Amino acid sequence: MFETIARFFGQTEKADSQVLEPRLAVAALLIHLASVDGASSREETEAISKALKTHYGLDEGEVKRLMVEARRRDRDAVDLYQFTARLARLEEAEKIEIIAMMWQVVFADDSNHELEDNMVWRVAEMIGISSRQRTLLRREAKRSARPADPANA
Repeated sequence: MFETIARFFGQTEKADSQVLEPRLAVAALLIHLASVDGASSREETEAISKALKTHYGLDEGEVKRLMVEARRRDRDAVDLYQFTARLARLEEAEKIEIIAMMWQVVFADDSNHELEDNMVWRVAEMIGISSRQRTLLRREAKRSARPADPANA
């Protein structure tokens, strides 16, 4: 009897992780990141949409559907592992792009909360991105998010 129950739960967990494709995992992480500081701004939501469109070549409808499902998955998640486990198997360049997208969302609203920093740090560690690479990506995203200085124009 216990074997049957254990097998059932093992199969359910396995089926869930197989359904979670990388772009859904990324979308769920970005959605979680946008609200980790207690509020998700319009700018952050727009940054998520833009990142998903650009990186995955999705149209507006596809992005909306992906974000709806990602919100549901994020709401149901107990931790980040179900998202990061799938992403850790990706190529290095893809993982770097994911962390870059995360930083774009962090700096989209011209603020940077310590909980956002902490989440990007944890995800980077979980998917195998070095501290050095994470820091370089952060610096680049922060520089890109800053409005152009009119004195230098």
